[in-house]
Order: sequence, then C-alpha cells, then structure tokens
Amino acid sequence: MPLDFTAIDFETANSSSASACAVGLARVRDGHVIETAGWLIKPPAGHDQFFEVNIGIHGIRPDHVAAAPTWTDQLGALTDFVGDDVLVAHNAGFDVRVLRTACEATDAPCPPYRYVCSLQASRKTYRLDSYRLPNVAAAAGFLDFAHHDATADALACAHIMIDAARRVGADDIVELAMLLGLRVPQIPGASVEPPEAAAGSARRMASPAR
Repeated sequence: MPLDFTAIDFETANSSSASACAVGLARVRDGHVIETAGWLIKPPAGHDQFFEVNIGIHGIRPDHVAAAPTWTDQLGALTDFVGDDVLVAHNAGFDVRVLRTACEATDAPCPPYRYVCSLQASRKTYRLDSYRLPNVAAAAGFLDFAHHDATADALACAHIMIDAARRVGADDIVELAMLLGLRVPQIPGASVEPPEAAAGSARRMASPAR
C-alpha cells in the first residue's frame, strides 16, 4: 500500500476544545504532499470568545472570523478533503478533541477517522532536546514555516511523517505506526467542555509540543 494520509491542524479561540477558529490540511499520496488547504472557522456559539493568550499564539481575532463559515458550514469541505484517509496530527489528542467536541457542540455527526500522532512518532524516530513541531520539522528537513498557521503546521506534520516512514522503511501509514510501536485509534464520541470549565488552560490546550 502507498504512503497515503491527510495531516490536520486546528487552532482554537480559547481553552474550550470546541472553539475551532482555523483548520489546515495537507494531503499525502505515495509519500508526497500533493495538495494543501486551510480556512478560518467561526467557532460554535458558546465557545466563540477569543482569549488573548490564544490570539497571541496564532494571531486570529474575532473580526477575522466574523464572515467565516461556521463549524457545520465547513465540515463538509473538511470531510471531502480527508475522504477515507487516516489523519495525522502533531499532538493528535488536541486536534482529535477539537474535531470531536466541535461536532458535539453543533450536533454534527463526527467522522470516525483513524489517526496517528506525529509527536509520538517523532519521539520514536529522532533524538531531540524538544519535540515541538518546529524542532521536529527541522529534523525532517522542513524549515522556516509559519508555526501556528494551521495550513503550515499541517504541512510540517506531513513532512515529518514522510521522513519518519523513509527512515524506518514503512510503505504505508499503518505500517509506520506498527514499526514504531504506535496505536492507530479511531475517533469515538465525546462530551463538550465549556470555556470556563478549563479556565487558565489555554496554554495547556495549545500544548508546548505543538
């Protein structure tokens, strides 16, 4: 099987997992990035407050998303891009949680994607002082990208997994996970947390590994 997958990255407006305000995607076919996409998202009602700490991370402000599609309006474009691919994300728990909780916050069906974490893969592949996305991307030969731009982050993630597969001789994404001793879980349902339930956790949600 060829090395096919889609890398994904979300940015959030606040400490609520449901507060998606941007998504980036990178499609990989046969070990090569063939297409990228990304767009702003108007966060779901009740999860649409922008925290200054999050703005400081990604630079997205409320006026930037005022005319952006809502989560449900853009979900079809997201799922059309991903298709049946396995998702890959750096610190995948964060991005999968965003996908799950934003769907639940809007009563949208959550696609049951399988996924692999490039952060976990990088810890098995490289010997680095830090496994933050820019450090690992540099080790994979992908340099000077705009960190916390969702599309740029997804592209960096894709290049990390392509390089990891090359290093271990994996022909597809599931084999890569197997050779590195990683699971390929599937997204289940989840409950939604309100922004105030995670007060002070915005930096935790935007994990240092990202």
